[in-house]
Amino acid sequence: MYRAIVLDKTDAGVQARVQELDEEGLPPGDVTVRVEYSTLNYKDGLAITGRAPVVRRYPMVPGVDLAGTVEASEHPRWRPGDRVILNGWGVGEDHPGGLAQKARLRGDWLVPLPEAFTPRQAMAIGTAGYTAMLCVMALEEKGLDPAQGEVLVTGASGGVGSLAVALLAGQGYTVVASTGRMAEADHLKALGAAEVMDRAALAAPPVKPLGKARWAGAVDTVGSHTLAHVLATTRYGGSVAACGLAQGMDLPTTVAPFILRGVSLLGVDSVQAPLERRETAWRRLAQELDPDKLEAVTTEVALAQVIPLAERILAGQVRGRTVVDVNR
Repeated sequence: MYRAIVLDKTDAGVQARVQELDEEGLPPGDVTVRVEYSTLNYKDGLAITGRAPVVRRYPMVPGVDLAGTVEASEHPRWRPGDRVILNGWGVGEDHPGGLAQKARLRGDWLVPLPEAFTPRQAMAIGTAGYTAMLCVMALEEKGLDPAQGEVLVTGASGGVGSLAVALLAGQGYTVVASTGRMAEADHLKALGAAEVMDRAALAAPPVKPLGKARWAGAVDTVGSHTLAHVLATTRYGGSVAACGLAQGMDLPTTVAPFILRGVSLLGVDSVQAPLERRETAWRRLAQELDPDKLEAVTTEVALAQVIPLAERILAGQVRGRTVVDVNR
């Protein structure tokens, strides 16, 4: 038997509770993992509350991330005792996920836990930090360099945003952090932000197709009017890595930033990213992320505490990263 959060859909909506499950009911897969830590991400909040159709079938164990130890394997790459990480691949959506003490998965979905990290640290990074690194990589591949000027991070108090601030600042970029929680300004500056701005300046619909050019590049976790503002104020030849939709999935903009300033909009997906790119992102995280800054954005909770936190993460009331110890 093992403990897990289980989601079920009833006439009253999605119901979430911690249950004891039989290992005989684990799904098909060629690797069984004893999970040590998981995380609470924005997508997990959507799944647990039922606020968006993240989950494709019920009942479902949520959790898009996990870190743990291989217990059994029929996959040639993995042996019992190997320490592994999983991010994405539809886990927690159409395959039981990481908010559980056991998981059975496809070995092709796993990456090795870098020696630099404990399982807890890996989940403090989780999909949020891994996505932040994918954004940094995408911007660099388009030629972004610290000498080119300011880089904006929207939703900077959240998981992706806070780790993007830390990663970019660590590489020498001048980072401007946008947040709806100005009380977090000192915290964001401690992560490396040179300036903190209120998200209200970006959240309303843009008045003009183009604004004053300011950003050499940006990481946007928000979407909607905020992303439209960011595009309209990005400098000639600049790039914006878009990876989130906290404000909305719409993009009320014009073609002006793209055809008059040559701005590039880079979509960043963490769910289906190929193995080689995942391994590169995790290798760079092990090399470039300051462990002290990581700890500064991390809160640890027990498995049962995740359910009431789901509404709070959607409301923007959770700072940084939430690590879940699934064994307490």
